Amino acid sequence: MNPESMLAALPGFAMTPASIEVLPDARAYRACLLERIRAATRRIVIVALYLQEDEAGQEVLDALYQAKAARPGLEITIVVDWFRARRGLLGGGRQPGNAAWYQAQRQHHGLDIVIHGVPVQTRELFGVLHLKGSIIDDCVIYTGASLNNVYLHRFDRYRLDRYHLFHSPALADAMVDLVRRLLHHTATPRLDLPAPPSTRSLRGDIRRLRARLRRLAYDVPASASGQGLRVIPLLGVGRGNLLNRVLCALLGAARTQIVISTPYFNPPRVLMREIDHALDRGVRVELIVGDRTANDFYIAPGEPFSASGALPYLYEDNLRAFTRRRQAALASGQLEVRIWNDPGHTFHAKGLWVDQRYSLLTGNNLNPRGFNLDLENGLLIDDPEAQWLVPREAELAGLRQHARRIDSAAELGVKAEHPKEVRKLLRRLRYSRLEPLIKRVL
Repeated sequence: MNPESMLAALPGFAMTPASIEVLPDARAYRACLLERIRAATRRIVIVALYLQEDEAGQEVLDALYQAKAARPGLEITIVVDWFRARRGLLGGGRQPGNAAWYQAQRQHHGLDIVIHGVPVQTRELFGVLHLKGSIIDDCVIYTGASLNNVYLHRFDRYRLDRYHLFHSPALADAMVDLVRRLLHHTATPRLDLPAPPSTRSLRGDIRRLRARLRRLAYDVPASASGQGLRVIPLLGVGRGNLLNRVLCALLGAARTQIVISTPYFNPPRVLMREIDHALDRGVRVELIVGDRTANDFYIAPGEPFSASGALPYLYEDNLRAFTRRRQAALASGQLEVRIWNDPGHTFHAKGLWVDQRYSLLTGNNLNPRGFNLDLENGLLIDDPEAQWLVPREAELAGLRQHARRIDSAAELGVKAEHPKEVRKLLRRLRYSRLEPLIKRVL
């Protein structure tokens, strides 16, 4: 099946342009999330990689408990990654993790807000819950952001993401239904209750859960699709999944323009191949990538170094090699590379825009880990009649605001300028031949 036919055959939910809203920034997202929690009447399903114990996380959890106290019949479920909830921050030493906070908050309030941890694999290194999209009544709030101070711009610093609202009872029902089918009484334990089981005791359940995840899909009635603007929910875990196939099909279907945004430039081979095929067809390709200092793993000079601090340099090396090999396309303007940097802030926006028809929202980092290990999803906006171009272009303009265009790989510097600790670590990886393996799990 050719890419165009595959995309046309995907079932989706008919929408109107007015039913899809784009929020401009993290502060607007935080205000919207809190307001919708306060106004909720039937259900709240929050899905995120993590809900952090900090001021912004406390603000969200307080709002949820206040909503539950005001309306006891309100159904509230929070779904986070099992491993991320049970450990502290990277580089922070031994910490109890957010699960201890969830339990203390439940005991303090005495109300039933259910918090599930989802273990996608038996080890965090080999897969996490990267599902996105929270549902409040009949509104879907889709963002790649987790819930903490920087993602919600609680203080001075922000981490830029994408923030979309879909006002659709049918889409909201489908996303809630998938979360309910994802949860399991033993494989996805409660984190708000005392003494959760050990990961070791769950290994058999986790393997069975992962096998079930491979068969999981959004339930979209064939009658839901229309001929105009529609939204297509996609799910993916493991090789060859539907989300991966759609990502490749979108690049393969492009005729005039592709825009790709990712904070971590480490594309899998299948995506790199599709990008090159698109360039060969004469398609204009634009990349928006975070600067090394806008990476959430970046460690400033003078701060204690850890291995994760080498990651921004590894991604930058990947981008330098990519642009050097495609210098002719860069020089002609067919390939455009933009480096996002608003000093002091970080970049986390991911997605794909194809021609003036398709816009993909996803938490997938468009890297080997997203393609093979993590549980990912996405919402594909199909706009064949160009009804939704104004908000689409406004969002892209916002992403480009702090993204300078580069003219050559030389503007990314050279490896010799990396800090000594980074050069030493990356040299060890290359000599040990572990670099390809490391790139598959980052």
